[in-house]
Amino acid sequence: MRPAILALSLLAAPAAAQTMIDVETDRSVPEAVAALTDAVEGAGARVVATVDHQANAATVDAELRPLTKVIFGNPALGTPIMQADPRAGILLPQMVLVWEDADGQVRLSYLDPAEAMGGLDVPPELLEPVAGALRNLTAAAAG
Repeated sequence: MRPAILALSLLAAPAAAQTMIDVETDRSVPEAVAALTDAVEGAGARVVATVDHQANAATVDAELRPLTKVIFGNPALGTPIMQADPRAGILLPQMVLVWEDADGQVRLSYLDPAEAMGGLDVPPELLEPVAGALRNLTAAAAG
């Protein structure tokens, strides 16, 4: 049992070291989610799913502050990354978490793609457009 716990903790360590990028907004979570969806679709990408964690928590009589994950992608960007290293598929499509902190500040958060995929065989030049898209989309959603 102990070796399994140690192995799991070692696997989790790289994820903890990844850089989380937070973009603050004056919008509410639903407004920021709508703005992000519009920005994604306006950029020619597609929203694959929206996960309302607050609503899901309510189904088990638990409470969360507003917390929604938007999952989206553009095959023109993601496909070459997965061609370089199929393991990148575990991290694609991209995700942005739109959430409200304890002080009422709404943020759009995402992992830096270069760091998230740092252990993979993906050339940096394939990740730069993804990082730029995430910067632009979250800035547009933040207003």
